[in-house]
Amino acid sequence: MPKAGTKWAWMWLFPSDHLSKDPDSEIIRRHHLHPKTYGEAIRRAAEKAGIAKRVTTHALRHAFATHLSQGGTDIRTLQELLGHTDVKTTEIYTKAANIGNDKGVRSPLDVA
Repeated sequence: MPKAGTKWAWMWLFPSDHLSKDPDSEIIRRHHLHPKTYGEAIRRAAEKAGIAKRVTTHALRHAFATHLSQGGTDIRTLQELLGHTDVKTTEIYTKAANIGNDKGVRSPLDVA
């Protein structure tokens, strides 16, 4: 995809702070951070916040999906957003969204 670098769909949420040369095309451009870089940043932030549990990027992904499910996002949309090929994998998030929420508990961030 020679024009991928000019398309919004290929813009990075976590861009690198420097430019680098693509080893195949030798084009100089900004790439994304290595996953280990932001994984370490999340770990340090959790430590600094005094969170004793292990915090990972996957845990954030799971929390995001659970929150979407609690907010009423349908399972097929959630499946597409998460990139799951099998809806059974996505169903895990909907089950997690319903645990402990039978009393109508809402996040303070959801109250407008």
